[in-house]
Amino acid sequence: MMTTMKTFEVARRQDRNDDGFTLIELLIVMSVMLILMTLGIPQLLKLRKTANETSAVASVKAIGAAELTYSSAYPANGFACTLAALGGVQGSGAPTPQSAQILPADLAAGQKAGYTFAITCGSKVTVNNQDMYNSFEVTAVPNSIGRSGDKGFCLDENNIIKVDPAGGTNCVQAQ
Repeated sequence: MMTTMKTFEVARRQDRNDDGFTLIELLIVMSVMLILMTLGIPQLLKLRKTANETSAVASVKAIGAAELTYSSAYPANGFACTLAALGGVQGSGAPTPQSAQILPADLAAGQKAGYTFAITCGSKVTVNNQDMYNSFEVTAVPNSIGRSGDKGFCLDENNIIKVDPAGGTNCVQAQ
């Protein structure tokens, strides 16, 4: 009888040990996970901002190249004053000065990778009753400064990218 009780007691102890993790063990694991997340999430956000800024610089360069292509294709117009004039749906007909089909649709819409893009026309001259723009400025500003990006970017007809560290369009520093 004594052996049976000892066997029963040993089986009961094993059952208790097989129940799973204790509350303390679970709390320790969750604490370690929280510490790792606290260290990792800011780095992830920083990487996302850097990726958005890199994409914005590439997009500004693409818009600048599209402007030069546009001025070559439509010399009577000079430079385009809107992203829509550089865009247009490929294959929807022949390109026109109002829809040159040079830029991809997402960039011609003015929003990409957390940045808003715009074109500002500069001086113009009128030749044979046709306005011809001699200069332009492309700007890219973050949709949410500090979240989608920290810097603003600008490019003009001289094809030089400048930076506004405050995230606006007051670009004075060379890239």
